[in-house]
Parts: sequence; C-alpha cells; structure tokens
Amino acid sequence: MQKESQGAYRVAAPASVDYNQAPPPPTHLPLALILFGPPGSGKGTQSKLLVKTLGIPQISTGDMLRDHVRRGLAVGTKVEAKMKAGILVKDEVVNRLVEERLAAPDAARGFILDGYPRTRAQAETLCGMLAAKGRDTVVIHLVVDYNVIIARLTGRRVCPVCGTLYNETSKPPKVPGVCDLEGAALIVRDDDREEVIRQRLEAYESQTRPLIDYFREKGKRLYDVDASQETPEAVFRKIEVLIRKP
Repeated sequence: MQKESQGAYRVAAPASVDYNQAPPPPTHLPLALILFGPPGSGKGTQSKLLVKTLGIPQISTGDMLRDHVRRGLAVGTKVEAKMKAGILVKDEVVNRLVEERLAAPDAARGFILDGYPRTRAQAETLCGMLAAKGRDTVVIHLVVDYNVIIARLTGRRVCPVCGTLYNETSKPPKVPGVCDLEGAALIVRDDDREEVIRQRLEAYESQTRPLIDYFREKGKRLYDVDASQETPEAVFRKIEVLIRKP
C-alpha cells in the first residue's frame, strides 16, 4: 500500500481469481480459517456468513475482550483503556484467550479467526497451536482502501444488547438510531471515533499487515479478496470458492 497526497491511500489490486469455477471437495482436516484485513474491512460480517455455511464457530478476539470489559472481569479491567485508545492488547493476554477458546469442544471441527493474530508473536504462537492440533489453514486477506474504511467506520452504529451492526449510509436501521431486533438505542463504539480509527489503521499497517508475508513464507494458503465496493454477499461467494480450493 502506498500513501498519496492529502492522506489518501492506494491499495494494490488483488490477483485475479476465477470465482465461477466449480469448487472441489473440501479437505478432511478441520479448517482453521484466518480472516485478515484492517479494521472496517468486513471481517465480522464475513465471519457470520461463513458460520452459517460452514457450521463452525467464529472466534473474535475483539468480541472476547469487549465481553470481558462488559462483565468487569480482571482481563477487561486491564485492557479497557488500551482498547478505547485503539492500542493493541499485550500478546500474552490475547494468546491465552485464544488458546482457551480453541480448546472448547465446538472448535474441534474447525473455526474462523477474526482479528487474530495481529502481531508476529501472536502469529508464531498460532502456528504452533495449529501444528499441534492438525488443521487445514487458509488465510483470507480482505483488501479495502483506507479512505473507504474511515467512511464506513465513522458511520457505524452498534446495538448494545445484541451486538448487531448498522451503518448510517449502507445499512441503516428501520427507525433511525434504534435497533431493528431489540428496540435499543444504537451507540457509537469508542474505537469507531475517527481519531481512534486512524490510530488503529496505523497499528494495523505497522504490526499486522506484515503478517501477510509471514504466512506466505510459512507456505499457508493465502488469498487476497477485494472487499472495497461489492456487497458482503458477493465477497462471501468469492471466499467460499477460495476456501474449497485444493
């Protein structure tokens, strides 16, 4: 990615893939699907679509950490200030949460990792865990222009009860400011404020984006998917074809 004048970013187009080909049968090994992409690239949305199709759980470190904060647990108390400021939580804290979650019975058939790993140390720990468990690892890199991301996230609203995400422009609720499902007043997450978004993007660019090269060096199957303009459903269809490639 190259930065242009006036804060704009240019992202290289992902390699062309034939998404119309018939997908081959999936591997017999349980799937470890890692969704990569900057904040606001659609990882959470794609995870939920994939959960319905694959029948395996979504594991979001962000959701787990926010749950610890809401419940006032020890981990939440330690990381709350960092999360509000858009600062990455310490590797050992996140690694421990993921290791415990992967040991749960519902993850035995496979899982979808959303927002993890974010650093080289986390990636190395994850590769060790996956090697020990025996998993077919696929990495999906969602490519989105950073200016599109800022526009998405500053308009994002979330239900504090059920966690449903809305967007004032692309996915508004039926009644402005009110969740369609719960009737609760929608809120803006602290980490969706523009100044925090820019800090999160800088952290992603310096610490997380280099992991793309790390996974390639490790020989993991890794695919770039353009997620800037198409609907979530169209992006999902691309991902579904890719994860079934031999």
